[in-house]
Amino acid sequence: QVHLVESGGGLVQAGGSLRLSCAPSERTDVDYAMGWFRQAAGKERDFVAAITWSGLNSYYSESVKGRFAISRGNAKNTVYLQMNFLRPEDTAVYYCAAGAWGTRRQDQYDYWGQGTQVTVFA
Repeated sequence: QVHLVESGGGLVQAGGSLRLSCAPSERTDVDYAMGWFRQAAGKERDFVAAITWSGLNSYYSESVKGRFAISRGNAKNTVYLQMNFLRPEDTAVYYCAAGAWGTRRQDQYDYWGQGTQVTVFA
């Protein structure tokens, strides 16, 4: 079992930036692919970005491509999401997830964090 903890959410004006972090609460021995998903109020949870366990490949949803960047930290299974040029429509709870493959499919992730709220105001 891997417990993931997200941090870095908050309130930001449109056009601003935030950096989300996600790390396991205990030491892990396995390298996982990591993903970020988000869920706006009243909507389904959607894919945002993913990165393979090696860090060599990353993937983004069309809505964030060019504005967000996913990266891995030096600590095992630590992942960041740098969010630039934020828009009000980026407002959501952001979740990180760990799995065997860095895909867009939520069902291919085995472990999930509790989420961190990001609110972007105009």
